[in-house]
Amino acid sequence: MASEEVILKIRKWVEQERLVAKEQKDPRAEIHLLIRYPQGPQGHMFAVVIPKGRDLVAISSMTRVDEGQQKEMENHMKEDNDTWLEWIHDVRLQLIRTSVDWGIHMGHQGDQKLGPLQAFNVSLPLWFDGLTKNEFMHTLRKLWLAKLGIIHEIKFTHGPGVGKPGPVDDWVKAKQEGKDTPPVSNEGPDQSTHHEIEFDEKMSFGSGFDPSEWA
Repeated sequence: MASEEVILKIRKWVEQERLVAKEQKDPRAEIHLLIRYPQGPQGHMFAVVIPKGRDLVAISSMTRVDEGQQKEMENHMKEDNDTWLEWIHDVRLQLIRTSVDWGIHMGHQGDQKLGPLQAFNVSLPLWFDGLTKNEFMHTLRKLWLAKLGIIHEIKFTHGPGVGKPGPVDDWVKAKQEGKDTPPVSNEGPDQSTHHEIEFDEKMSFGSGFDPSEWA
């Protein structure tokens, strides 16, 4: 399939499933859509991108950890660092078990990234030769469930938060160095108190999410 055919299919599927989608300007992509999945105000935003020169659709989503939850993590690190290290190790294992591509952003302490957990992303590629509506929709669902698992783990262990997204040191550093940072959802781990999901539409999918790295 050519990119033009894939783009038409994706637009058709999004319309059939009544998903909210917004097109982004992105010079590195044939198309870059932000799609809310599942429907409704509790949905998460997913970047759906066809990079130029590739025969795949890259789907990803990013979540920032609530400021209050980050502070709780910092307290746990000070009170019982061994338990904290075990918890973040379990988070990594949980993400591995989901069979999705993932990355986490840890708070900086000097040159070390010791915590707290400030943000995480999940992503998956879909190559054109295996692209169907079923695969596309199940990929969105799989990524959504992978996110929910971490969101509920954070909420259970570190409380509901304060309803405000916390800082992400990696992105501050990237901006200072003049690098792209990925579009980021401001949704917090407690979805019951965060009804609006915002994206920085000026950013491309950025160095934190680069489909060209996939074999």
